[in-house]
Amino acid sequence: MIDMNHLPAHVAITMDGNGRWAQKQNLPRTKGHQEGLKSGKKIIKYCSDIGLKNVTLYAFSTENWKRAEEEVGFLMNLIHIHLKGELDFYKENKIRLRHVGDITHLPEQVQKDIIETVEATKDYTGLTVNMAINYGGRDEIVRGVKKVIEKGIKSEDITESLFQDQLDFEGIPDVDLLIRTGGEKRLSNFLLWHVAYAEQIYTDILWPDYTVEDFQKDLEDFQKRHRRFGAEK
Repeated sequence: MIDMNHLPAHVAITMDGNGRWAQKQNLPRTKGHQEGLKSGKKIIKYCSDIGLKNVTLYAFSTENWKRAEEEVGFLMNLIHIHLKGELDFYKENKIRLRHVGDITHLPEQVQKDIIETVEATKDYTGLTVNMAINYGGRDEIVRGVKKVIEKGIKSEDITESLFQDQLDFEGIPDVDLLIRTGGEKRLSNFLLWHVAYAEQIYTDILWPDYTVEDFQKDLEDFQKRHRRFGAEK
């Protein structure tokens, strides 16, 4: 049973395995991404229902531009369709949507969609969903360094908390639980700063097959762990 009084403050999910799910069923990879969106919506709804406060979803990485042009184009259009088509879902559930990553290199229409959706949901105080689109952990840190330089902050004034405020997750706590589906066991440039003491769960389940019940089991696993944060206890 999940202890609702001890939920993680921030869950991050690498939604891996969409393409392989499709290939296993002799379907185009694009079909896997469509089914992955359905899984994401179910998990977001459940997170909202149980009172989780922060979820970050790895939707498109800075490395994903290396994929076939056709697949990249499909993913950008899928993001556009999702942000337009699911705005009512976010509003009905009082979910705040935020973007993390470098928005400037996204297609103009997708930038517009993100800005409009973020603005429309900015005042909601329930679940915050951070959509990592054109996001890379190293890129986030580099952009943070540039902000420090642009602001003329002296080296002696730089602290961990000050630098963290220059990153994409200002006001969002560090990740408590990182989940990656699809069988791979690596970070893949995701939230390098923010997962310093995150509990990590790797599952072989491909993202389109990942269910609310699987997520519940992962939350139960998290709650059984003894977190020491470097101290002896």
